[in-house]
Amino acid sequence: MKQLIECVPNFSEGKDMTVIKQITDEIEKIAGAKLLDVDPGVATNRTVVTFVGAPEQVIEAAFQAVKKASQVIDMRKHKGEHPRMGATDVCPLVPIAGISMEETVEYARKLAKRIGEELDISVYCYEQAAFQKVRQNLANCRAGEYEGMADKLQTEEWKPDFGPAKLNPLAGVTAVGARDFLVAFNVNLNTTSTRRANAIAFDVRERGRAKREGDPITGKILKDENGKPVMIPGSLKSVKAIGWFIEEYGVAQISMNLTNINITPVHIAYDEVFKKANERGIRVSGSELVGLIPLQSMLDAGKYFLRMQNRSLGISESELLNIAIKSMGLDELKPFNPEERIIEYMIADKGRSRLVNMKLNDFADETASESPAPGGGSISAYVGSLGVSLGTMVANLSSHKRGWDDKWEMYSEWAEKGQKLKDELLYLVDEDTHAFNRIMEAFGLPKGSDEEKQIRLDAIQEASKYAMDIPFRVMERSLQSMDVMMSMAKDGLQASLSDAGVGALCARTAVMGAFLNVKINASGVDDKAFVTDLLKRGEQIESDALKREQEIINMVNEKIANQ
Repeated sequence: MKQLIECVPNFSEGKDMTVIKQITDEIEKIAGAKLLDVDPGVATNRTVVTFVGAPEQVIEAAFQAVKKASQVIDMRKHKGEHPRMGATDVCPLVPIAGISMEETVEYARKLAKRIGEELDISVYCYEQAAFQKVRQNLANCRAGEYEGMADKLQTEEWKPDFGPAKLNPLAGVTAVGARDFLVAFNVNLNTTSTRRANAIAFDVRERGRAKREGDPITGKILKDENGKPVMIPGSLKSVKAIGWFIEEYGVAQISMNLTNINITPVHIAYDEVFKKANERGIRVSGSELVGLIPLQSMLDAGKYFLRMQNRSLGISESELLNIAIKSMGLDELKPFNPEERIIEYMIADKGRSRLVNMKLNDFADETASESPAPGGGSISAYVGSLGVSLGTMVANLSSHKRGWDDKWEMYSEWAEKGQKLKDELLYLVDEDTHAFNRIMEAFGLPKGSDEEKQIRLDAIQEASKYAMDIPFRVMERSLQSMDVMMSMAKDGLQASLSDAGVGALCARTAVMGAFLNVKINASGVDDKAFVTDLLKRGEQIESDALKREQEIINMVNEKIANQ
């Protein structure tokens, strides 16, 4: 999976849009970093910026934005309602996909170090990136605000993690951190009562409600030895919630911040509010997502609601999203467009998946044209995707067969495996054509000086290796897909035996066709050890695929003959 992180820097300027644009322009200059949102606040005199991309590109964009902010914002003149200590007040990194929190922490500290050393700005690392427990809490780092930082930085306790122990008067101090993804999620109720909505919010939020003496509503609040209220915790960890009335929609809502969706994901929050509301005689009518959400969160929600129905989870991504949207009523108040609300879809290169988005006849016409791509590699990958799609279909049909309810999970697992392999093979359809284009681009590089000639030769070699690697991956995935067909031929719906057999034939074709592409691209690679190894492994995969295909076809023919 491609690694993605989000960066949400807060800049101490919310009134002058020309200043804000100078900062965001620096982000947009970095290829691979996608600017998603710019949210200025006049009263707070603060702008929250959101962008996302691959880790190295994100921290480069973040550094350039911090640098520009230090040049165009003068903290000596700044006033605003929100607490602040620097031109770039905070700069958190958030893992989105394919990357752990531990890895994100390392990127945050790398960014913090560069800001401190190259920009002469004092930096505190906070939340997950903190070196000291006291600095995990941003409020501790920012205590005293800009006006108190000159003295604070010179104390031993608050010596910065990076940069000088002396205030940069224009830029102030910056906090760089790593935190979990925060989802703003509202659940709609069939009531206009804020009091009742708040009661439900107190039921679910982690902080809960104050404990009272006697009557739980009107009784005296009990306090501990420090004079603080004794709290009865709510049912959801890492959740903040309040109840409010939205005049625009004419309903009350439970407004939640899910501060760690790995602990409490959206579907669990929704279901818990549904349960608590029902206990109070109130109905949940839908929900509302504020801002963006990672794709995996929505897919997990779709699977969660399917699992409750004992339905196969091995369905397409778009179907899972539709189940999630309808199950949580995300489209009750206004349309929910995944292309505009899911982070990965927002940053996708829409022009890159050209082949798999074509109509079948257009794909065939493009293949038949005088253009050299798509060629046999792309076709092999597509044939492989069709083969495992057939096996997956049999698994899904089997999971719904009357009388097989006790087996649905087994078939669901096979269907999920099939869907994953199908998606990978579809990706390789376009990637094989991209690999060919990389070779053409490498041959087109200048070859004047000795240095240019070497750069060109190296690029050709790397592109040629990649052009071998892609069809080899098609071979691997297609062979793996035959496990799905074998299982369905053995235990799947008997009426669909022929589909499992056709799937195996497609997988065999994909393996052999892709291997032809591996072999023909080998001629352009000078690294003989690489070529020898890949060809040897390819021969074994081809041999295994032929053997596997014959086993499946023999089984299918025998069972059909005995019906």
